[in-house]
Amino acid sequence: MAKLYSKRKLAQKKMLPKKETIRLILQYSCALNIVKMGNINFDFIAN
Repeated sequence: MAKLYSKRKLAQKKMLPKKETIRLILQYSCALNIVKMGNINFDFIAN
């Protein structure tokens, strides 16, 4: 049985994000504002 497992190749696919996903992440990061006050972080999302 060890021979069966040693000969198996792992499938590697290139995972590429869609343009909509990249646009959503960029828009979210532009709208996000983090303010530190002492030991507390406040996250604000400006929509």
